[in-house]
Amino acid sequence: MSTPDYPAVAKVAAALAEAGQHASAEGIRILPAEVRTAAQAAEALGIAPAAIANSLIFRAEFGDRVAALLALTSGGHRADTETLAALIGATKVGKADADFVKEHTGQAIGGVAPVGHPAPLLTLVDTVLRDHPVVWAAAGHPKSVYPTTFDGLLELTGGRAADVAAPVQDIHP
Repeated sequence: MSTPDYPAVAKVAAALAEAGQHASAEGIRILPAEVRTAAQAAEALGIAPAAIANSLIFRAEFGDRVAALLALTSGGHRADTETLAALIGATKVGKADADFVKEHTGQAIGGVAPVGHPAPLLTLVDTVLRDHPVVWAAAGHPKSVYPTTFDGLLELTGGRAADVAAPVQDIHP
């Protein structure tokens, strides 16, 4: 399958190429099955979940104004919404529903890429991703991923490096 079969993936590939990240654009993989979680993506790629860059969209409230927040977290972490709110100066950060995600990214949950959105998003990049020489991110569709780096994510998104999460094993069930 090629990226034209998936318009959002083609848009991500174009955004990567436009940003000068040609190697990432050429490295987009269309997997045989959807990988909507870090664990599924890691299994499909044969890597550790911590090397997956989850693109999580949150609903950030700033008084009367609401904005989308993109938190790129390691697949080995969960974002802490109170930490996210403090980092961006929001009064509240909460889970975004599928319609909110689609409206702000043009992509479906499970396939949200760091780029290719209708407009740039406020972005935080989990510093733990720095520990991996290559990280894999979704490329606009739940079957698509591409390789990049921590620095590549920062450059691509204009995001800010931040400690956004706690290790999964530290989160109580």
